[in-house]
Amino acid sequence: MAIQTNQVVSIEYEVRDGDKVVDSNVGGAPLVFMFGKGQIIPGLENGIVNMEIGEKADVLVKPADAYGEYNADATQEVPADQFAGIDLELGMTLYGQGEDGGTVQVTVKEIGAETVTIDFNHPLAGKDLMFTVSINNIRDASAEEAMTGVPVENKPAEGGSCGTGCGCH
Repeated sequence: MAIQTNQVVSIEYEVRDGDKVVDSNVGGAPLVFMFGKGQIIPGLENGIVNMEIGEKADVLVKPADAYGEYNADATQEVPADQFAGIDLELGMTLYGQGEDGGTVQVTVKEIGAETVTIDFNHPLAGKDLMFTVSINNIRDASAEEAMTGVPVENKPAEGGSCGTGCGCH
């Protein structure tokens, strides 16, 4: 039976770009999310829709269904003095504030004497990603979970962080 919108799904996964593992929660806490709410990349969600608890599979996700195609125009030269006090390295990930006030992630692409070229593409943009996924659990969401879109497993403990790196306080 297919996983339904508003069901809470718990998975263990490993993501590879070719032979390189780029992310994994194997041996750690499972990724818990509300299915059908855009909380994981579309290609992975579509790839697991017909899986059941205990099932393991490889899911190939193309760039269009992951982090998009690489956009060569999404780079910017910035005066090097804006990075004063930062020991820059090629490939380094930096976080800044976008025009809309939200957090922006950039990668250092080139370091020149006067300027630094930063890349606004997601580090995995343009890449085919192979997910090895195991379904740990599937359950119906409670009324509150369905309303808020937040599984109880992802809610912070009283006075603390949820510990998932989700940015909640």
